[in-house]
Amino acid sequence: MQRTSTPSLRRQRALVPVLVSLGLLVAIVSSLGAPLIPTIAATRHVPVSDAQWSLTVTMLVGAIATPTMGRLGDGPHRRKVMLAGLAAVLVGSVLAALPLGFAWLIAGRALQGFGIGLTPLAMATARDALPPERARSAVTTLSLTAAVGVGLGYPVTGLVAEAFGVHAGFWLAAAAAGLALVAAAVVLPPPPRRRAHRLDVLGAVLLAAGLAGLLFALTQGEGWGWTSARLLGLAAGSALLLVWWVLHELRTPHPLVDVRLVRDRAVLAADLTGVIAGVGMYLLMSSVTRFVQTPTSAGHGFGASIVVTGLVLVPFSVASLAAGWLVRALNRVLPLGRIMLIGCLVSLVSALSFVFARDHLWQVFATMAVAGLGIGVTVAVMPGLIVSAVPAEETGSAMSFNHVVKYVGYSTGSALSAVVLLAHTGPGRDLPSNDGYGTVGLVACGVWVVTALLGLLLLRSRGSGARTAVAVDAGDAGPAPLREDGPARPVRADR
Repeated sequence: MQRTSTPSLRRQRALVPVLVSLGLLVAIVSSLGAPLIPTIAATRHVPVSDAQWSLTVTMLVGAIATPTMGRLGDGPHRRKVMLAGLAAVLVGSVLAALPLGFAWLIAGRALQGFGIGLTPLAMATARDALPPERARSAVTTLSLTAAVGVGLGYPVTGLVAEAFGVHAGFWLAAAAAGLALVAAAVVLPPPPRRRAHRLDVLGAVLLAAGLAGLLFALTQGEGWGWTSARLLGLAAGSALLLVWWVLHELRTPHPLVDVRLVRDRAVLAADLTGVIAGVGMYLLMSSVTRFVQTPTSAGHGFGASIVVTGLVLVPFSVASLAAGWLVRALNRVLPLGRIMLIGCLVSLVSALSFVFARDHLWQVFATMAVAGLGIGVTVAVMPGLIVSAVPAEETGSAMSFNHVVKYVGYSTGSALSAVVLLAHTGPGRDLPSNDGYGTVGLVACGVWVVTALLGLLLLRSRGSGARTAVAVDAGDAGPAPLREDGPARPVRADR
């Protein structure tokens, strides 16, 4: 008996590190294009607005693939889906690394987007395979890897790319994906025995077409004209496809995403906050990475190398990680709704800082630290709100949909930053004006104000029942689970 149980025990102990490594890999690979965008534009001889697609396409594919992977992962095929996702990341990394041309680079980055669907499946795996205390800690740590991995991956990738060329960064991603694939094949447990349902293929197609059409319309606005017939037609057609998708999901017996779950105000708040906060996050992040690399001859920017650009984002990741402990402490005295509002307000401060204080590099470092704290707090609250409101068998799907909306926000923010900066690039010029970056910051301010107001409205009017959520705890052995309404006490009037 001892011989048979020991390997199983070792696999369980290795499960959390492997799941976290998957989350970090996804974060690093999905955002790999951001600090390399100016370099890709220069080496591939394409406009910076086109090079921006090396970041945007990954987010877009991730937003489309994640709900499909999440629904498959709620059944008996979770392990196979996770291994297939890792294999797609590996192939995409190799394609992006090979000197095959810009189109192949974009194709490789698109394949890497399938890795984005791994994080919600990793959360579902942790919840099913681990004891409750370890599961709470693992789920929270995984929820923060998207923010933490950005700051960890950018400087390393930048150092490799600067020393060995832009392709070396993608070779590094390929090596990491290969190691993760081997580790996952050894450690991932079989999923719980649940009935498998037919995949909602029509739902997947409608979602993909609707999201892709809207994002493409956004990126083409400056070139086609914001009031052109084909732009308005594409946007309207894409919106109708998404409406059809929602109606289809409500009618089909086994939907790709159970949109009925969104009727719960906690889930709705987490999803709306996720998509709008994602826009604000990548508006700032995409713009900062371009701003610090802008040559000083333009009258603004710092002419920073890829390595320095990566280091600018390290405070973002450190602060995001610290946000996990901050949320745990705040939840002892505050409900999750108020903590989410605090995260939005802190993010608003970071956007204001970018508008008014970007004359010195240290100011940009400070701005990113504040942004990381605000984003980290906001993101850390979301799993608790969702898990408290959905049944266990729907966790993978609900978490996947939350990842969908977040990455829709990321891709929209990435594309929107390019649109705003392009609008502030004069005829015959390659670089946007300094006012363009200020405009991006102001747009981000508006995004965070809307996010805070929506979260406040939805969570204040929610029912008063106290329910325990899977903890948001960045530690390895978190204490009491986070409560949706804070610690046990009389119901507050603002609930």
